[in-house]
This record gives sequence, structure tokens and C-alpha cells, in this order.
Amino acid sequence: MKPGKSLKFLFDGKDEREITINNLVVAGWTGRNVEAMEAHILELEELGIARPSRMPTFYRCSVNQLTTDQDFQVIGNNSSGEIEFIILSLEDGYWIGLGSDHTDRVVEATDVTLSKQMCSKPIANTLWRFDDIKDHWDKLILQSTIKNDGIEELYQKGPVTTMRDPEELISLYTNGGKLNLGTLMFCGTLAVEGGVRSAETFHGSLKDVEMNRTIYFDYRAISLPAEE
Repeated sequence: MKPGKSLKFLFDGKDEREITINNLVVAGWTGRNVEAMEAHILELEELGIARPSRMPTFYRCSVNQLTTDQDFQVIGNNSSGEIEFIILSLEDGYWIGLGSDHTDRVVEATDVTLSKQMCSKPIANTLWRFDDIKDHWDKLILQSTIKNDGIEELYQKGPVTTMRDPEELISLYTNGGKLNLGTLMFCGTLAVEGGVRSAETFHGSLKDVEMNRTIYFDYRAISLPAEE
């Protein structure tokens, strides 16, 4: 029996279905713009996180980390989110959504692969059919804000074209093939404003200007003490 995580999604914002995700892949260092990617690498180097040995990098993660809940628990105050578009392979094609690669930054400084397993991976519960947006893909905008002590500030903002095209990432991951059915891939993130940092609340959005619609989500990573 294959491992899987069942979650409910609104397909194109109206048709609710429960589907099972069998594989979770987190793609890192997916930027097209060398300067922007270098800026993000420098942000992480300030936290003691080493440069990647190759780009892009694909990390396998447990599907049990996926959640559409607005609250989840983390250990300590050293984790933070990163806004990303996601792509999901189903029998009726590829679907685009929104997620946050929430990561423990202390663990990331010593073992990036392990750090990807330390936190839940929150995702929005709305998906768009990729075929409906691929012709105006370059008009989609990602944005995240964070809130601490009641003060909200811009954290990330930029076009999805900052990262490699979804089909290019799929081709690189599969050596020219297609994503296996039930596979969900996080597709990389933007540089942040003011440095990588934790927050009480994380808000993310993916805006489709051409079709006048937005996917958005909010979540709280609730900190637990390492011991009591």
C-alpha cells in the first residue's frame, strides 16, 4: 500500500474534491535570475547555511508534512516560511497552487535535507488548472506578508517568472519525463525583504491578473518549548 495524505481542495475555486498525495518534492535554488538567486543565497549564508552544491536541487519529503490547517506547531522560534507556487500531478493534468516551505533555520545550517523534514508544509486549499494559465504564466504574482506584535509588513513579492517554469522543473526532476500521478512539487521562492526571520502570522497570495482571481492563505506556526 502506497503512503499518502488525503486533503480536500477547491478546483478552480468551485469544485471540491478530496485527493490523495503520494509524493512530496521540494525544489530549491530554482531561480532564473542569477542576481536574485544570489541575494537569497546570501540571506541564508548570514544564517550559517552553506551554498548549494548544484542548482536546482530536489528534496524528497514526507507527505505527512502537508497541511491545509491554519495553525500548526513547531519547536522553538527558529523557523520561517517561504512563499512558493506548487504543482500537483493528477489524472486530469497538472494543477497549480500555493504553499510555504516552512523550514527550521537552525537545522538548515547543518543539514538542509533534514531541515525540510522538521516542519509542516502549509498549502492553500485552492488549485488552478495549469493549462488555463500557462499562456499568461508570466503575469502571475507571488506575495507574502508577515505579522509580529500586530504589525504587518511585506516579506516577499515578485513574478512567478523569477523561478523556472513549472514544466522546466518537471523535466529537470524527471529527466525529461512527467511527474508521477499524486506528486506535489514546491517550486522555489523569492528573496525576502529585510532578511529571513520568523513571524507570528504568515500570509501568502498568488494573483492571476489576467483572470482576475487570487489564491491566498494564512497560517500561524505556534512555537513549543524544546523541553519543560
